[in-house]
Amino acid sequence: MHRISSILIATGALATLAGCAATPEQRALDEQRAAANVPAATPVGKPVSCIQTSRIRDTDVRNDSVIDFEMNGGKVYRNRLPYACGQLGFEKRFLYQTQIGQLCSVDTITVLYASPPGRGATCQLGEFQEVKLAKR
Repeated sequence: MHRISSILIATGALATLAGCAATPEQRALDEQRAAANVPAATPVGKPVSCIQTSRIRDTDVRNDSVIDFEMNGGKVYRNRLPYACGQLGFEKRFLYQTQIGQLCSVDTITVLYASPPGRGATCQLGEFQEVKLAKR
């Protein structure tokens, strides 16, 4: 009897998850919403592999794959992660560790959950492109 109950529970859970699967239309709409959170920007110069952590004044998480790093002096470096980082755009918080005073494209970030507190996905950074943000 216990085995049958376990099978029924597992089958019910799978059916519930299947009902939650996003359709291609839903995924496209989610991507459009995520893109809307990323202001237009004009690249300035060539991308760089690293930025000085001591010069980072603020970060602005735009979505699951774009972070703007605002530097002392007003420069902004946009980082487009090679792959979407789950829940980054929702939580808008992350941590990183570095031993050399630089944050580089070979480094990773880890999403921080607010409630309940904890750590989420760990994702690799991309190159840092200095940008001039469009006025909104």
